[in-house]
Amino acid sequence: MLMNNSSKGYGAIPQAIHWLTVILVAVAWALGLFGDVLPKGTPRAVGLFVHISAGLAVMALLVFRLAWNLANRPPGAEPTGLGVWVDRLGQGAHYLLYGLLIAVPIAGIVLQFARGDALSIFGIAEIASPWVRDRAFAGSVKEVHEILAHTLMMVAGFHAAAALFHHWVLRDRTLAKMLPRVGG
Repeated sequence: MLMNNSSKGYGAIPQAIHWLTVILVAVAWALGLFGDVLPKGTPRAVGLFVHISAGLAVMALLVFRLAWNLANRPPGAEPTGLGVWVDRLGQGAHYLLYGLLIAVPIAGIVLQFARGDALSIFGIAEIASPWVRDRAFAGSVKEVHEILAHTLMMVAGFHAAAALFHHWVLRDRTLAKMLPRVGG
């Protein structure tokens, strides 16, 4: 298995980052959506801890992925024959995904601070809130965080649907480039 990207596809490292990001986003979104149904006390606190840790991990993975892409160019897009505007739509969707992958966790960090709570960094360290608790501001930020998170899930769903469209309808290598290959 190749670690680096090639013209045939993504290497093992960007593939691992991609699929780990998928899992972390899904876990964070599910806990954000259903965390309030967890029993109060330890289960809810653990759910919030995992939610925040997943968001921080997504940000770290995104920074690593962008740095990796600068040093190790991704393979080119498959020609679709659907026109330049469809190619640009796909490129725009990727930029939107990257923007949301950073905006959602940042809004979550601001929300944690607006509640007056410290931000736990994977349980290793804490950053104290720079603000006093402000319920009105926290409520507004929570709405923004939720809207961005739901938007991220919709764009990710579009991204997945587009990959499946490429695979099953256009029959190109778009999806295959992000799947593990044996023998390079």
